[in-house]
Amino acid sequence: MRYILVLQWAGESEADYEALIAMEDALEGALPDVHGFVDGHDFGSGEMNIFVHTDRPLEAFGEAMASLSADPRWADVRAAYRPAEGDSYVVVWPETLKEFSVS
Repeated sequence: MRYILVLQWAGESEADYEALIAMEDALEGALPDVHGFVDGHDFGSGEMNIFVHTDRPLEAFGEAMASLSADPRWADVRAAYRPAEGDSYVVVWPETLKEFSVS
């Protein structure tokens, strides 16, 4: 897989962590193999992230949106991707986001 798509939310509480795990499980079950695979999560420094390895980051994001948009937290998602061997992110969502990083 050539890219890593990151879905990111603010998160600090145990409830946030439980929501992250539920969203990760839902995405793992819904993401077609052709769009990549969920490769875990991290939680800390005030943020929580789900990582998707993919050759098609925009299609993978579309699948994530379709499977997670019913979750109230989806409205606060930030998403970006980078080459698997790179450091610079390309912002996917929201369109107004100018910078993206993973702490």
